[in-house]
Amino acid sequence: MSVAKKEYKRITVKTLSDMKVNNEKITMLTAYDYSMAKIVDNAGIEVILVGDSASNVMAGHETTLPITLDQMIYHASCVVRACKRALIVVDLPFGSYQSDSKLALHSAIKIMKESGAHAVKLEGGQEVKKSIKRIINAGIPVMGHLGLTPQSIYKFGTYAVRAKEEMEANRLLEDAKILEETGCFALILEKVPASLAKKVAQSISIPVIGIGAGGDVDGQVLVLHDMLGMTHEFNPRFLRRYMNLYEDMNCAIGNFITDVKLVDFPNANEEY
Repeated sequence: MSVAKKEYKRITVKTLSDMKVNNEKITMLTAYDYSMAKIVDNAGIEVILVGDSASNVMAGHETTLPITLDQMIYHASCVVRACKRALIVVDLPFGSYQSDSKLALHSAIKIMKESGAHAVKLEGGQEVKKSIKRIINAGIPVMGHLGLTPQSIYKFGTYAVRAKEEMEANRLLEDAKILEETGCFALILEKVPASLAKKVAQSISIPVIGIGAGGDVDGQVLVLHDMLGMTHEFNPRFLRRYMNLYEDMNCAIGNFITDVKLVDFPNANEEY
């Protein structure tokens, strides 16, 4: 017998917890600007991540490391103004929380006060426990992130799948439990074996949202520009493209150029 899904007027951290309990999958996409965020929110996504992936897709950097706290706040502010329903989570950028917990708290407060977002996300497990606890004690919800952690790319030297070996897998599972115990409301698992992701999702009570982590977690997240086919060079196994905007936009721009060159645009109906 099918059960009607509950309609949520506004997504909160409690909503996500309820969704896990009810076995309702959570959907999450990135957004970095007003226009795109408004479309994503209107479509019914539960969570919008203002990711430090803006460093790649918006600014053209090779890694997520260069983006600053103020730049993240700018992008988050644009997204917040566009959204009426989704929970908006903002990445704490590299260098804004790793060195000490007081800096982490300052960064999180600055994001919340200046952007109006609903939560922050940071990468790591045991090593950032103190920072997470301090942020949560200030009343700011925190989402964790384990597995492939892009801010640590130079430490690992590769974007390959993480936690394939037993020792690293056990450490990841332990870190997931630490994040739950510390008070994180949800966890992203990036690019880990599906069997491990399933085990993590079944071992903790908070929602586990995957990217390249198989289908047995509590939800899925993708970078918006990737799933729309705007970043056509990026082709990981976990990515499903729902559009091919790169080709569509190139075609549209080419048609505009042709019409202008042939003096077909504007025509009589497009003049005042």
